[in-house]
Amino acid sequence: MTKARLLRLSVVLVPIFMILLIIVYWDNVGTAHFYLHTSFSRPHSPGAIPGITAGEDWEALPDVDDFLVKLLSSNLKQNSSIPRKTEQLLVQGSSKPVVSNLEENVRGYDWSTHNDRNSLDQEKLQIERQRTLREFCANSSFTFPTKERSFDDIPNYELNHLIVDDRHGIIYCYVPKVACTNWKRVMIVLSESLLDQGVPYRNPLDIPREHVHNTSTHLTFNKFWRRYGKFSRHLMKIKLKKYTKFLFVRDPFVRLISAFRSKFELENEEFYRRFAIPMLKLYSNHTNLPTSVSEAFGAGLKVSFSDFIQYLLDPRTEKMAPFNEHWRQVYRLCHPCQIDYDFIGKLETLDEDAAYLLQLLKVDRLLRFPPSYRNRTASSWEDNWFAKIPQAWRQQLYKLYEADFVLFGYPKPENLLKD
Repeated sequence: MTKARLLRLSVVLVPIFMILLIIVYWDNVGTAHFYLHTSFSRPHSPGAIPGITAGEDWEALPDVDDFLVKLLSSNLKQNSSIPRKTEQLLVQGSSKPVVSNLEENVRGYDWSTHNDRNSLDQEKLQIERQRTLREFCANSSFTFPTKERSFDDIPNYELNHLIVDDRHGIIYCYVPKVACTNWKRVMIVLSESLLDQGVPYRNPLDIPREHVHNTSTHLTFNKFWRRYGKFSRHLMKIKLKKYTKFLFVRDPFVRLISAFRSKFELENEEFYRRFAIPMLKLYSNHTNLPTSVSEAFGAGLKVSFSDFIQYLLDPRTEKMAPFNEHWRQVYRLCHPCQIDYDFIGKLETLDEDAAYLLQLLKVDRLLRFPPSYRNRTASSWEDNWFAKIPQAWRQQLYKLYEADFVLFGYPKPENLLKD
């Protein structure tokens, strides 16, 4: 009698247990923003990227990766079965963010339309940029912090700049002060990660700036652990092998000038409280500072560029906290020696690079890069900005950002470093 009851109980409990197991699994792995067709089969072949051949330098997937591919492929829809409202030519509107005259002057917006220029041989340019990066990453005589660590050694919180678009198989590492606002807008349109009255945005410039930089808007690598648990690193590696990975960079010193102008010449409450007040106290000997940025600006209390450089060079700075992303080195944001980027764009050639990249990604019929965002902080300004910075400080600053200069092919600013 007891055996019969146990048998009947087991017949009831086993299906319930299996259902619960499926629910738990799907909650951890089969969540939104995960489409197999882009996760494991590149929508456009790696051969489309100059210098990259399908299968080149790719090791065979480990058993666990094969298992994940097969397991997830049985549950997720293929590319052709997913309806996309964006699979049509998008007409770009004339809308643009509203900016004040002061912000216009400091940030340097230029919303005029520029014709696509094909003066540069983009294919050869990409091959050269990738060659330079890979050679210095492999050069044992050129060292910098974190260079030798593996991808597995990178903490999750340092992967928060890698934005993933599973719809098109794209990974973008954003670098603040390198047109990242508009590239984030592009990623939002492609991934359909943000809706306007229930409809995905189609024109990048329609997306409000405050939504663009909201961390909840983007799927980034650092969110994988919470979503995929112990499979997260394996999934990252699969996506890194299969997806097209790109970043945009900029002359490191010019990027610093741009960061200083936008964060300390404009009234920014957060940056005033977090950074300006300590800088003014430490390097300008100010006490009893106003609590608000508007009061400080009204009293003529502003951080000088010299204060900012001292802050960067002060060994106490990073003992307190890592550099803010707006002046953190690119090699620390995007890990170029651990991640094999397929495309390296530069702000100095933004128009040409952006147009070429969208063609390679096969999304140029869906959108255009927003009419040329041009920050007027030009490299020709370096002499003026650094004129009052002592030579010893300039040399220390170069050492701090040397890896970014070398890895991305920017010439050493000899005129700033010598007498």
